[in-house]
Amino acid sequence: MTRLLSETVDIFARLLYLLIFIRAVLSLIHFSRRNVFIDVLYALTEPLLVPVRALLRRSPLGAPGLSVDLSLFALYLFIFLARNIIVSFLV
Repeated sequence: MTRLLSETVDIFARLLYLLIFIRAVLSLIHFSRRNVFIDVLYALTEPLLVPVRALLRRSPLGAPGLSVDLSLFALYLFIFLARNIIVSFLV
């Protein structure tokens, strides 16, 4: 049972990695937001990014005038750490 749960967590984390990567690539490209795929991508990732952005704004990294959005990288790092911690407890 723990093996199944561990694999489920791993698959879910990999899916989130993929969504974050696609969102990062799309943030570099100017595109029309009138696309169903883009709408779904933003609907899946934005609820995860809102709290990360709020935390970064309060940190020294969120300095005014900083034009780089570090929230995608911070979310990726958080998911990576959370996945490793959860899987290590399950195995």
